[in-house]
Order: sequence, then C-alpha cells, then structure tokens
Amino acid sequence: MALGAGEPLRVQSMTNTDTRDAAATLAQIARLSEAGCEIVRVAIPHADALDGFREICDASPLPVVADIHFDHRLAIEAVRRGAAKLRINPGNIGATKRFDAVLEAAGAAGIPVRIGVNAGSLAAEYAEKEWALGDKLVASAVAFCEHASSRGFTDIVVSAKASSVTATLDAYRTLADAVPYPLHIGVTEAGTLRAGTVKSSVGLGILLDEGIGDTMRVSLTADPVDEVAVAWDILSALDLRRRGPELVSCPTCGRCEVDLIPIANEVARRLRASRRPITVAVMGCVVNGPGEAQGADIGVAAGRGVGLIFAKGEAVRKVPEDQIVEALFEEIEKLPT
Repeated sequence: MALGAGEPLRVQSMTNTDTRDAAATLAQIARLSEAGCEIVRVAIPHADALDGFREICDASPLPVVADIHFDHRLAIEAVRRGAAKLRINPGNIGATKRFDAVLEAAGAAGIPVRIGVNAGSLAAEYAEKEWALGDKLVASAVAFCEHASSRGFTDIVVSAKASSVTATLDAYRTLADAVPYPLHIGVTEAGTLRAGTVKSSVGLGILLDEGIGDTMRVSLTADPVDEVAVAWDILSALDLRRRGPELVSCPTCGRCEVDLIPIANEVARRLRASRRPITVAVMGCVVNGPGEAQGADIGVAAGRGVGLIFAKGEAVRKVPEDQIVEALFEEIEKLPT
C-alpha cells in the first residue's frame, strides 16, 4: 500500500492479542478491517511468535507490519515470514551492523522500514542531551534516516512520537522539512479512551490541518477498534476523508423540549452500520435547530414533544417525539445511494 505522494492518508492500528495465537489475532484484524483500518501492526516480542506471525501474514486482509524491538534477528526472520513492512527503533536494536543487516533483508525483499523513535526509548546518545524533547526525537530520527540512505536504503517511513502533545508537534513540524520520507504520525501512550481521544485529536488534528502526515495511529489503552473509529472521526472532522455518516447534534439546554440525548445516542448507534457519506442533524430547539436540520441531508428540529423532519432542505413531516428516530431512518432509506 503506497504512502505519501498524493495518496490518501492511511489509518493504522496494532493488535493486542498474543501473536502466537494466530486465530485470535486474525479475528481481531478482521474486526479492525471492518472498522476501516488499512494497515495493521503486529508485535513479535520473541522467536516463538514467528510461526503465528507467518500464519497471520498469509491470511490477513490487511498489510501486516512486524513490530520489532531489541533483537534484529527477529526482524530479519519476520521478513522471511511474510512481513509487508518492518517497524524498528534502531536505537534499541544495538550495534550499527545489526541495523544494516535489517536494512539489507528489507531491501532484498522489497519492503519498507519504518524508523520509529519514541520519547520513552530514545538511544542513549540522544536521551542524555540537554535538549528539548522534540529536538532529541528529530536528531535521532534524522541520523538513522541518513545512515540508511548512506547504505542505499530509502524505502523509509519515519515517526517520532511522544506522549506530550507539544513535543510531538515540535518534532513533526521539524521532521516535515528535514526528511523526504512519508511520516507516520501519532501521540504515543496517549491514555485511556476518553483522555487518549482528546490528546490524539488535538495533536493529530493540528498536524493534519498543517498538511503533515501520511499515515496515522491513534494510540489508546482500549480496544484497537476504538483507535480506528477515533482516527476516522478526526479525518472526518477535518474534511480530509470520510467513512460513513456525520452526526450533527446540539448540546441541549433549557430550551430543549424533548429528551434529546437518548434520541441522539440511538441515531448515532444506528448510523455506525452505515458507510454512506451523509450528514444527519438531530437538533433540540428552535434557535439553531431548523437551520442545521435544513442544511443536513436528513435532520430533525424538535420542540414541544414533536420533531419536524427535514430531507434535503425541505420539511417533509412532523412526528411525535417517540417516532423521531424511526422517521429519520425512513427518510435516510429514501435517499439515493
């Protein structure tokens, strides 16, 4: 799968199953693919995961990236077992000759390598410097890229992640001008579902709005499927890529005269099954309600226990509060596909 050079920004995630259990890992990859994941990364912590990794590569519907730390021999063997790409941190691989051996194996197989540096695992020569964290990340990533290039290997993707949003922004803004390679962006160790979503949305949203990034992962302490959902929400909010409907709903206030929150939640739940790039508005009062509902593909402006249903800007019918959800989906079904 191509990255950069005008290609769409690609959404990634990483399995959290035991790689030795190929069936469980493939089941999770299937769920990720259904959610919109386009590239999947799989950890190979030990040699006993390599047989499972081969099975995964053979059957995966997505390109499989082998995630390797510490032992360069695992990276070389992952190439032989069918990896579509390697992700390594040369800073913890060890001697330069080990990094070179990985590059040689990847080059012979014709697969790319992501040179990924993280704030939590910087090579000692950079971790010990009294520099800003973003500068340390950039210096490390650039040095490894220059070494790879000097060896004739340029099929590279670069990442420089931190759990700090500001350090991440500093690093990627500099990297965007410092290297000619596609950038994989993310705020690493962002946190649990709520906190991690906020940090990732802020950090990735800023970078993407500045035109930085060719592929992305939202790193959450949660089900990897949630990572994919949040990634698509970020892309959709910036009008970069859409995968399914957009729900517009008001925050509710004292003017609201229907129980709007459960209505909006039910509409959101049912919309998850759709891949149609439509906008649905669920509005609770007469201030912004009619305008938002009228501007959506399908919408409702509610008041005094009823909802006025709109389709493509036209008011089509008024229904009682308990029929709003069904009425909205009836009108959605009428839209041309």
